[in-house]
Amino acid sequence: MDIKMPVTFHGSYQVTMRSGDVEKKETCQKLTFSRLSSQGQGESDPGESQKPTHLITYFSFGCRRMLEGKIKENKENRVVFQVDDREFEFSPSRPVY
Repeated sequence: MDIKMPVTFHGSYQVTMRSGDVEKKETCQKLTFSRLSSQGQGESDPGESQKPTHLITYFSFGCRRMLEGKIKENKENRVVFQVDDREFEFSPSRPVY
């Protein structure tokens, strides 16, 4: 599945991390999504629905972050990934006036 949200290397994005009742927002740069290969996965693998489908890489506060997650929501203005028991939502940053 392709990501519908347009992503540019030099863009600035907002990442919202949710875990239970806790929600944390940050700004990130250099956002990339890479599809993980499905080699070695059997057709009847019972845990296949829980396996990550994408590698998410971004920089936040000068540190590179790498996550493996499964797409939960894929829209033009945002994309949401499920990473273990956490949810990561990426959307373009809104300009502040």
